[in-house]
Amino acid sequence: MGRLLAPVASGVWVATAGRWRTTTTLVVADDGACLLVDPALSPAELDGLAEEVRDRGWWVAAAVATHAHWDHVLWTPRFGDVPRWASRRTVEQVDRHLPDLVAQAEAEHAGHGAAVTPGLQALTGMRVPWSGPEVLAVEHDAHTPGHLALVIASAGVLLVGDMLSDTEVPLLDVETADPLGDYRAGLDLLVGACADHATALLVPGHGSVAVGAARIRARITADSAYLGALAESATGHTPPGTSHDDPRLADPWLAGQHADQVDALHRIATGGHTPSAQMPSPGSATPAGTAGADEAKPTTNPPGAST
Repeated sequence: MGRLLAPVASGVWVATAGRWRTTTTLVVADDGACLLVDPALSPAELDGLAEEVRDRGWWVAAAVATHAHWDHVLWTPRFGDVPRWASRRTVEQVDRHLPDLVAQAEAEHAGHGAAVTPGLQALTGMRVPWSGPEVLAVEHDAHTPGHLALVIASAGVLLVGDMLSDTEVPLLDVETADPLGDYRAGLDLLVGACADHATALLVPGHGSVAVGAARIRARITADSAYLGALAESATGHTPPGTSHDDPRLADPWLAGQHADQVDALHRIATGGHTPSAQMPSPGSATPAGTAGADEAKPTTNPPGAST
């Protein structure tokens, strides 16, 4: 059975998985060639996506993984033997942490670890090599090192990976020296990309598509406000747990991630933080009682997720 694909812009289609509202985007050329971005999520959904592509007379010509978390580096041989692009640092992280990524996928779906496969290739420039419409990569260090956003200028679309979601607050890479600075710098790059390419539609890795400049600005404003409040909580200017009215924190898992981020940032600010002892790097095993971004997500859909 094929997957439901929603046309969101000229030549751009989005499939949304049942868990975590994880999105997969296809950029489709006039001849049916597809650039597949972050195929997800369950084994049945990957197979259904491959069937849908075939049934429409399309074919996968190339793929992109936006970052090195297990739910963004999935693959099935049914998509074909094609180039799978990512940033250099994403390739390095996946290669280094492959056993852990496999274990994380396996924990979510029995037998799904096989979908996390090596073979990503590092981009060597801004343009994604493929035969269809031009797709430009924007690399930053928010969320994970070497995270990519993708600009489809001809369609006015920006694919942002695990950024600017309406269902998830910003999830920082707290293993860096300045997690908030890194995230704000990444957000600034996305704001610049929107302005430079007249972006009219934004697709996050989890959640719903933002259509129109006003809704895109609202996403940016919400994440900027969260980062500001997070910084206040982490520095002790406001009591932890009382500085946020962000509705996304109604999800218990995200509330837990928020508390972990406040704790980790406070330790960094006070000089008592050992990164590896707090939130693990993307792809690493999750220590008991901790969770990194996109690691140990709940096994049921968060509030508001599609089923």
